[in-house]
Amino acid sequence: MSRERRDIEGISLSFLDVISCGFGALILLLVLTKVFEPIVFEESTAALEGYLRNLEADLAELRGDARVVTRDLLSKEKLQDEAVARLDQVETRLVTTEQRFNAISQKTQVNNAVQTRLASARQSLTEEMQRLMADVQRDLDNNKIGGIPVDSEYVIFIIDNSGSMREFAWPLVLQKINETLDLYPRLKGIQIMNDQGHYMFSQYAGDWMPDTQARRNAIVNRLRNWTAFSASNPAPGIVRAVSTYYRPGRKISLYVFGDDFNGRSIQSVIDRVDQVNQSDVDGNRLVRIHAVGFPVIFQESAAFQATGFRFAHLMRILAERNGGTFIGLDDYRLL
Repeated sequence: MSRERRDIEGISLSFLDVISCGFGALILLLVLTKVFEPIVFEESTAALEGYLRNLEADLAELRGDARVVTRDLLSKEKLQDEAVARLDQVETRLVTTEQRFNAISQKTQVNNAVQTRLASARQSLTEEMQRLMADVQRDLDNNKIGGIPVDSEYVIFIIDNSGSMREFAWPLVLQKINETLDLYPRLKGIQIMNDQGHYMFSQYAGDWMPDTQARRNAIVNRLRNWTAFSASNPAPGIVRAVSTYYRPGRKISLYVFGDDFNGRSIQSVIDRVDQVNQSDVDGNRLVRIHAVGFPVIFQESAAFQATGFRFAHLMRILAERNGGTFIGLDDYRLL
């Protein structure tokens, strides 16, 4: 009994030791926990507060950056919108430019065609001008204008002032007088008489009228109303002009204006003119004789046209034999 009691006591003591040790360990753990737990918590809270402040600072910085980014983004969007608007304008201008270019290209093609035609026409015109200038130069070399030699220094007009000429051809006569004088910018002397040798300015009978613009105007003005007896036969006027005004060294041209010839014989007039307007040693006549025929008579019936043909025939022969030119007009009216 006592042995068993001792065994039980020993077991009880061991159990109590174990329990005591375990309880003591628990107490130790509790003590340790109570001692170190506030420090760890305080350190964790401080760390968290510091981290939180850092996060808040970072958040504030991020918000600032976000505002900057947002502002930049808005600015870029505005710039993009402006760029898009400018691009639209450029595209519109490009379309307009292309349309204008196409229109200009079409015009250019037309202009090129026109220029080609103009160049061709200009070439043809140039060739024609060169040909005409060559003709003019030949006339100038021969002292001629329109086939009429203009090398004279004195001019005498012998004008048929008969009724037919005055009634139908007189305005054209005045014009031809001016045109003839225009061939000679400067003369040493001028004289006007009719086919019978009557002077228009009696004060200058047998003398030369000075060549001035005032005198040329006076000639035309007096000629408008000049009346004198006319027989429609230029022979008396030609003979008087040559015999009165020729002097050696004088270059004289006679201009006979008329519409018909009522003389008896053409040959007698030719012979009479040959007597007074003789040839020099070189075969040149003393004066040149030109003539202008006005086709007044040809308005009449054929039965009355003979005198017109006779005048043209006579003056053509006289002009040819006396170094001049005969011009037969197509119309007696002033157009």
